[in-house]
Amino acid sequence: MTPVLSARGLQRTFGAVVAAADINVDVAQGERLCLIGSNGAGKTTFVNMVTGYLKPTEGSILLAGEDVTRRSPREITRRGVARSFQIPQLCLHMTVLENMLTALHCTQAHAHFLRPARDAASLARCDQLLAAFGVAEHAQRLARELPGGVRKLLDIAMALTGQPRLLLLDEPTSGVSADEKFAVMDTVVRAIEGRQDEAPVTVVFVEHDMDIVRRYASRVAAFSSGRIIADGAPAHVLADADVQRYVTGSLPASLAEAA
Repeated sequence: MTPVLSARGLQRTFGAVVAAADINVDVAQGERLCLIGSNGAGKTTFVNMVTGYLKPTEGSILLAGEDVTRRSPREITRRGVARSFQIPQLCLHMTVLENMLTALHCTQAHAHFLRPARDAASLARCDQLLAAFGVAEHAQRLARELPGGVRKLLDIAMALTGQPRLLLLDEPTSGVSADEKFAVMDTVVRAIEGRQDEAPVTVVFVEHDMDIVRRYASRVAAFSSGRIIADGAPAHVLADADVQRYVTGSLPASLAEAA
């Protein structure tokens, strides 16, 4: 089966700085691939290239076999890619429902700067997602009034309004308290997997919390200095000596003594 996402030989340089080097990865439909690595390791550069915000210096990006390497973010969104950000991108002066309607409006082919429609189908789609993410009770609240965990859930719900086939999440538990992080991720996973009559969503997410990685990733790719240094099952990658040295900061005792 053709991968939902395929990257081949991706490189990105900023002058003498190498932000991404020879990245090769395929992501199959329905996978939950977690990207790990220290700050500046290349994770966000990779996500930015996949979503069109940054063009690779070399290499190619394919979505379901179609080359989108030089496509704009809007064109890539139209092809079924959605993204949430580390800091939720909300219109704070608007209600939760208005944020959802605006997000839905932006995914539609006829979208322009006129006010989003409030037709029955649009309202039903937004209400369905708000219920799935457990935030329906906040529908008429202003976004600026929401606690951090609810803002995160709203941001991800907005990303799903266009029924994407590929969803990229940048640190979905960043800014969420330790007491809330598992509840937030449980809600996200249930909402994504519980969609009826829709194709499975492939998820690529960036995360620094190894407890979240172990619990929710079906596969892990570890980045260091712009390269993928390990890719595979979470237990395998997190046990890798290079990953422990350069990413998680925990070496096996034998290697720690030798270092």
